[in-house]
Amino acid sequence: MTLERLIPLAFVGIWSTGFIAARLVAPWTDPLTFLSYRFLLSALVFILIAQAVGASWPRGRAAWARALVVGILLQSLYLGGVFWAVNRGLPAGVAALVVGLQPLATTIFASSMLDERPDTRQWLGVLIGFIGTLLVLLPGLETDFGEIDPLPLVAVLIAMLSITLGTIWQKRTGPGADLRTNAAIQFIGAFVVTLPLALATENMRFESNWQAWTGLLWSVFGLSVGAISLLLVMIRRGSVSSVASLFYLVPPVVALLSWLLFDETLGPLQVGGMLLAACGVGLAGRQTSSRR
Repeated sequence: MTLERLIPLAFVGIWSTGFIAARLVAPWTDPLTFLSYRFLLSALVFILIAQAVGASWPRGRAAWARALVVGILLQSLYLGGVFWAVNRGLPAGVAALVVGLQPLATTIFASSMLDERPDTRQWLGVLIGFIGTLLVLLPGLETDFGEIDPLPLVAVLIAMLSITLGTIWQKRTGPGADLRTNAAIQFIGAFVVTLPLALATENMRFESNWQAWTGLLWSVFGLSVGAISLLLVMIRRGSVSSVASLFYLVPPVVALLSWLLFDETLGPLQVGGMLLAACGVGLAGRQTSSRR
């Protein structure tokens, strides 16, 4: 198997562990506080990496502003919105379903905002992937939608749109940027936005135990350094629609990990959804977008 094919698999595998890490730390820390620590440490790690290899930093305010905007969209608004919404009582299954619309939204926006035109096979893959994701999430959607607080629902919808626009903006503005310094600036932007929100709305609770520290360190080195680096590489090399379709594989992998680690139920409907999601991603990623 070539490195080119290993990168998407590694990304999905690492990214999926983020939901397990969030579950591990949830009882011990406030969500925005946790993200503030994560973003700060991630920025410091990328700064050290950039200094060690002599990576070039962007020149001019415009280049810095573009990277900061991507960080705010991809990290602060996306992760912050999802964490905040679930913490405010939005069922995790509903949050996952809304976030699951991201590949579809990315494909739609990419048609008008980028020089990409998804073909019929790619559209079919995106739709099949969404149906598969829906089947995986269906057992967790047993809730009265009329009783859901609209504010957390709006927050997770904003989060979904943020990662969609952040992916597209990264594709438009980051082709020539060094990925290490670009990532450092992105996490600086995420930290600068998230910290004041945490200070204003939370008690900055972070209990010092192995669960909180394990979750934090994995979130920094595994997710921020590992998964985000792979995501930026894939955005640079491929169409954003193909990259976004990989997120359809995240709920199946999370369901599988939850079954293995937490003895959660994994029924035939979910297994069928996993296979369908995999087929959809395969179709969406098999052929890149044609150029206008």
